Amino acid sequence: VVALILSDVIGDPLDLIASGPTVRSDSKPEEVWAIFDRYKLSDSLPSSVKEVLSKTRPHYGETKDHVLNVVIGSNTIALECASRKAVELGLRPVILSPGVCGDVRFVSQLYGLLSRFACSPEKDPPPELAAEILQLGPEVGVESWDLCRTMNMLVEERKEGWGATCLLAGGEPTVQLTGKGRGGRNQELALRVGLELSSSEVKSGAVFLSGGTDGQDGPTEAAGAVTDGELMEETTSQGLDINGFLTNNDSFTFFSQLSEGRRLLMPGLTGTNVMDVHVMLLPPSPQTDLQ
Repeated sequence: VVALILSDVIGDPLDLIASGPTVRSDSKPEEVWAIFDRYKLSDSLPSSVKEVLSKTRPHYGETKDHVLNVVIGSNTIALECASRKAVELGLRPVILSPGVCGDVRFVSQLYGLLSRFACSPEKDPPPELAAEILQLGPEVGVESWDLCRTMNMLVEERKEGWGATCLLAGGEPTVQLTGKGRGGRNQELALRVGLELSSSEVKSGAVFLSGGTDGQDGPTEAAGAVTDGELMEETTSQGLDINGFLTNNDSFTFFSQLSEGRRLLMPGLTGTNVMDVHVMLLPPSPQTDLQ
């Protein structure tokens, strides 16, 4: 048996992707029974379920020798492909992480900090900025070593003059629902990153994109949106209440009304899903002599 697997789960755990039909589960019957007991469902279970859970299975977590599981699509693979495309376009790719998760409010803050770090007008990025990044990153699924590696590469770019950088990441952040508007995590993340870029004292010139690889972000026709540091000025000039849209989780309506929807990412359904992809284009360092 050969299973060709498309992963839409952070970390690509084979037993969780599509419920892992060709992988033995690590869950034990007593753990399942405990959940049923907690919610007082044990007595109402069908006899077929009780029969399966009562069987002894001594080899949990093992896959039969005649089964070959192959991950042919994942967020990591998507980021690697995007990295190669960035090189073709003359950009310097830096992959941050395929495991970004957690509240979009904190994810947007991380991207704002990384933009400030990469585009700092000072010779060396402030150490307190690096400390903030290292503190916030693990809260949104980005390991400290990935953050250090990324910051080191961004510093090298400044010193060696690589030109424009393409920062890549992916995963599945979450949104705290406070309203009843139309939107999705990608559009709300893009909106919040736009606010971060707009609020920076020094406009970095960074451009940010967040999109779902399935082509649909939430119950909308868009996959995501593109934003930059001009977002707030553009919003104000068109009389839109950006905070009101955020409170109502109405990011799709916001981007639809802003500049006739030109910032929306509308590729159509792709027929696949390897979570979300985040792209932040960072302009060349403002420093001309960093030696």
